[in-house]
Amino acid sequence: MDDGDRVRVERAGQTYEGVLLPSSTPEQLVLKLESGYNVGIDRETADVELVEAGAYDVADQREGERSTVEFDDDLPTVSLISTGGTIASTVDYRTGAVTAQFDAEDVLRAVPELAGMANYRGRVVANILSENMDPSVWQTLARAVAEEIEAGADGVVVMHGTDTMQFTASALAFMLETPVPVVFTGSQRSADRPSSDNVINAVCAVEAALADCAEVLVCMHANESDGRCALHRGTRVRKNHTSRRDAFETVGNAPLGTVEYSSREVTFRRPHRERGDVDLELAPELETDVELLKYTPATDPRLLELAGESAGLVVEGTGLGHVHTDWIPELAALVDDGTTVVMTSQCLEGRVCDRVYDTGRDLLEAGVVEAEDTLPGTAKVKLMWALANADDPAEAMRRSLAGELTTRSTPWR
Repeated sequence: MDDGDRVRVERAGQTYEGVLLPSSTPEQLVLKLESGYNVGIDRETADVELVEAGAYDVADQREGERSTVEFDDDLPTVSLISTGGTIASTVDYRTGAVTAQFDAEDVLRAVPELAGMANYRGRVVANILSENMDPSVWQTLARAVAEEIEAGADGVVVMHGTDTMQFTASALAFMLETPVPVVFTGSQRSADRPSSDNVINAVCAVEAALADCAEVLVCMHANESDGRCALHRGTRVRKNHTSRRDAFETVGNAPLGTVEYSSREVTFRRPHRERGDVDLELAPELETDVELLKYTPATDPRLLELAGESAGLVVEGTGLGHVHTDWIPELAALVDDGTTVVMTSQCLEGRVCDRVYDTGRDLLEAGVVEAEDTLPGTAKVKLMWALANADDPAEAMRRSLAGELTTRSTPWR
């Protein structure tokens, strides 16, 4: 039997019928099921029956999926930078797991709608799933983005896994002053799934990269339908669902804007830095010896002994920014020993205010720095940057550097 044949497979009491697809290993059968999903089956344990020879021309389909992007002097230039993740991934049928395997050129072939929107330069900075992201990759990525902008890119799209996208977007927002949009996008569902969001997210991200903006943005589905994507400021966004396509939300406000998929219209609804407002600047240095510690009732204060070996500590406190009173002397000792201690809140919205209750006042007296409404993850990344670049890191944590902190919290819904 050959690729493209329709077959019926029985294995362990289960029956599967579908079209044979090319397999990455001879030990595995790969079937495209009627549902649109692919399944990998061990050949040794399967009974295979031919249903229809040549039911599907796999070679023609692969050829049809290729997208030739030719240079056009009348089009702007967008740099596509790949770090891996689900938007640039495929299924490894040896293990059945989704693995990062595609580079930026593969994304162009997988999303033919990108052709004609811009001229593209592809660049691979990393080829990892986002749980393996670390500050050294952030630094490499920031330098790569700066080089692409210096080389004349009108916008940059960074393809990134969704699980840690908010951290990388925050890091670049602090490390880069950018005169053009730098847009992060990804996919909650891999390209082999009928419900994949990779095409719409990629197309909308390219449109956002050509828009009148000069910020680091995250572009992902605005809702469960395929109509539009939301544009979130990189320092104010959070992934709030494990698998929904609209998992990303701007905390404490509406998104900066939206991109309509059908019309390709980009609309900004809140103030933002406009294209060309600033010159390109790169400050990639980071102090990576920073910890984020979430306080909950009965958290052992001995954890602070480990934090005391760090240059910085971000505490995710309760409510307005509180911890057990037993922690306060320990935190004061950390501050006295030179550790910058920053307080955030584990509440999804609102801001730290340690002047309301006695515990908060004692924390301030101990030298703990209020991060206002900065998100805890963003605060960790910001403290890494501030310790390496700011003359007074504590003062830097109290003011907005890249839109991560607002002057006051107001109802917006």
